[in-house]
Amino acid sequence: MSRVRWRLDGQLALVTGASAGIGRAISAELMALGATVLMSARHEDALEAVREELESEIPGAQAYAFAADVADPDDRAALIDWAADFGGDLNILVNNAGGNLSRAANDYAEDEWREIFEINTFSAFEMCRLAHPLLTRHAASAIVNIGSVSGATHVRTGVAYGMSKAALHQMSRNLAVEWAEDGVRVNTVAPWYIRTRRTSPKLADPDYLDDVLLRTPMGRIGEPHEVAALVAFLCLPAAAYITGQCIAVDGGFLAHGF
Repeated sequence: MSRVRWRLDGQLALVTGASAGIGRAISAELMALGATVLMSARHEDALEAVREELESEIPGAQAYAFAADVADPDDRAALIDWAADFGGDLNILVNNAGGNLSRAANDYAEDEWREIFEINTFSAFEMCRLAHPLLTRHAASAIVNIGSVSGATHVRTGVAYGMSKAALHQMSRNLAVEWAEDGVRVNTVAPWYIRTRRTSPKLADPDYLDDVLLRTPMGRIGEPHEVAALVAFLCLPAAAYITGQCIAVDGGFLAHGF
């Protein structure tokens, strides 16, 4: 069995939302497998600090940082232009940037729920379209979009978040079919509760944590590196026949009936 199938040496990957949590872990995983990682997030200082940390932690790893808000059209265009400056040979795109404002359905102002769609769905769609000319320069490339179990079933994250992630999942399926002939695989990873800075406040409530764990057959909260491992696998040559899939990283949550 060729070791090359399980490596990303010589490949260029762009990861959004890369400065913390799942995005940081994805960047680290791809770097450890040999990819050069272009890291993007909104806050330049935090992003650069993480880039330096990862390069020091992973021997021989290489990463570059570019501060951008992917919900902003000008920033998206600048980010792709920057990626193109690396020779135009983008192999991997991971759309991880996202956000939420959890409210009851009738409590959302229109601009609030539209903003959730902008960052979770529309920005990923535009990033895919902008990156397509770079990705199609190869015989095989990969897009991984970070969805959520909330796109498949009801959870307490609010209707707008669930709708935006469900749309992201379907977008990925459609692009996978449309772009298969271009050599671009498109998959989605759908996490349940993962231990990050964003989830920490909710999980700090003992009663809420108990509810989450009761609904999770494995009885624990997931870790960012466990999401990153699946993302990295979907980018590997070993996953060359996998496209159009939405795979949960959820400790059995979606499979758990009553």
